[in-house]
Amino acid sequence: MPTIVLSNFNLVSTLLGGFIIALGLVSHLVRERMYISEALPSLLFGVVFKAAGLFRPDGYGATKEEITREFTRLVLGIQLVLAGVQLPAKYLQHEWKSLFMLLVPVMSTMWIVSALIIYLCIPNLRFLDALIIGACVTPTDPVLSNSIVKGSFAEKYIAERLRNIISAESGANDGFGYPFLFLGLFILRDTGPTIAKDWILETILYEIALSVVYGAVVGYVALRTLHFVKERNLIDDESFAVFVFALALFIIGTAGMVGTDDLLACFVAGNVLTCDWFRIETIEDSLQYSLDLILNVAMFTWFGIVTPWEEFNTHEIPVWRYVVMGLAILAFRRLPAVLLMYKAIPTIATFREAIFAGYFGPIGVGAIFYLLVLLETLATYAQTERVVYIAQTAPPVIYFLMVTSVVAHGVSIPAIVVGPNLPRTLSRSLTQFGTLSVRQFSSFSTAVSVGQDPVAKDPVARITRRTVVPGPSDAAGPSDVAGPRDVEELEDIVIVDVLNYGTSKGKAGPNRPDGAGNGHS
Repeated sequence: MPTIVLSNFNLVSTLLGGFIIALGLVSHLVRERMYISEALPSLLFGVVFKAAGLFRPDGYGATKEEITREFTRLVLGIQLVLAGVQLPAKYLQHEWKSLFMLLVPVMSTMWIVSALIIYLCIPNLRFLDALIIGACVTPTDPVLSNSIVKGSFAEKYIAERLRNIISAESGANDGFGYPFLFLGLFILRDTGPTIAKDWILETILYEIALSVVYGAVVGYVALRTLHFVKERNLIDDESFAVFVFALALFIIGTAGMVGTDDLLACFVAGNVLTCDWFRIETIEDSLQYSLDLILNVAMFTWFGIVTPWEEFNTHEIPVWRYVVMGLAILAFRRLPAVLLMYKAIPTIATFREAIFAGYFGPIGVGAIFYLLVLLETLATYAQTERVVYIAQTAPPVIYFLMVTSVVAHGVSIPAIVVGPNLPRTLSRSLTQFGTLSVRQFSSFSTAVSVGQDPVAKDPVARITRRTVVPGPSDAAGPSDVAGPRDVEELEDIVIVDVLNYGTSKGKAGPNRPDGAGNGHS
């Protein structure tokens, strides 16, 4: 008689596969209409998965920490190579000033501010302890950042130069988190002049400088080799499509063996690999995005399972402290620093862009990776009461901040664009102004044109003289009744209005021809 085998592997395969299928069936609605990335629903699915008791993460012969660290390395390595490849050729050379400002003064400020907030909110921590924990949440996350700067929302309303600098910063600063973390750890471990010596030799030179050189060499060799075999028709299309993933695995493994910063090496290699030829060859390739999607869904589902939810409300640290800490991190960790320094960052042109770049500095996979590096390093120290307390306090603090960022940054854009007010506003407009032309409707809105060609690029011009009344459309020739396509275009206009609310008349805003706003570059 056949029996049902409810093993870990069978359950995980069934539920994860079913979730990816279900999410894929409504992916256009979720990602392109509601502007929700896969991170938030995947995290929630992991929570349900864990609450139902269907998965036992300790049943795989390794600890949760070991699985999580290697999983985050894999996902980050692939994401960082992809981030580097998708940037314009020689981007790091051309935008070095903007990157320097974001990676040195802005990131240093983020570290100090994060540590101060953690120090004030979590009891019994010394400021050095808070600096060590704060270093883990200082880098912006490339996985969540990619979900913000990709998709229809980003393409419509965020200038390409702003998308590129956010991707570049999130890729580079994941590797630059090592100096902040290990400076605190060396101070905790050592005394006297050995602190500076160890930090400079082990971290700055070996971890950072060596990884940059190694990534550049590997990326250049990969580019020349790939070009050589492609010209001679030695590589087929399938192998060409997965080349970037194989390169990421190779760098993760080799850099890990010698103990240098594999994440920074992946990003540098990806940016060296990219060129106009390579981008043209892969522009129509969807395999990268498909594999990337599967990895992200699996990663955040895993986070939903292994997050220590029960530790977010204890007698020593009640939940209100975590909530205050999370809100303060969202408000003050990054935004003030970017607003103060944006005029020295060439790629951030306006105050509105500074607000966007300052707010969307998410905490995600990179923070969990650095947490596990921290725990692994502390395990090699003398187990004093202070070291043990840091190791016990860091996981719930960093996991809570990761969850806070995933939720807050995951719902921010949907709340602005497709929040409860927009459908009511659109419905009221369609009902009360049934005979009002779209051109008249736009006259009292703050909508701005999206390009210089009023017929080809202006949604208002395309459907002018049509009446905003629900009904059939899309017939050949002009129509006096607006149909689904017209209403969808009108919705895009209203979305621009919402995002530009408060813009003074005549000033450069998103989608203006001068390109100074957050729209098309």
